Amino acid sequence: MRKKEPTLIITFHTTADAIALEKACKEAGRPGRMIPVPRELSAGCGLAWCTSPEHAEEFKDFLRKKGLEWEDFAEILY
Repeated sequence: MRKKEPTLIITFHTTADAIALEKACKEAGRPGRMIPVPRELSAGCGLAWCTSPEHAEEFKDFLRKKGLEWEDFAEILY
């Protein structure tokens, strides 16, 4: 079993919002990846972006600048 580490999880209301973030992150070279929403959380679409917690403020600014919507930012052991 792999060791769980603090992880920033960004959830979305819709799949379209999640896919838009994934595309924008890949184009901009932003760290992270798309995952199923962990059991500890809930989200409208079932998809979430995970990245390192130290990127939280950077991601909020990035989402705002790109006009992307999100449901929640959560830090969990994942």
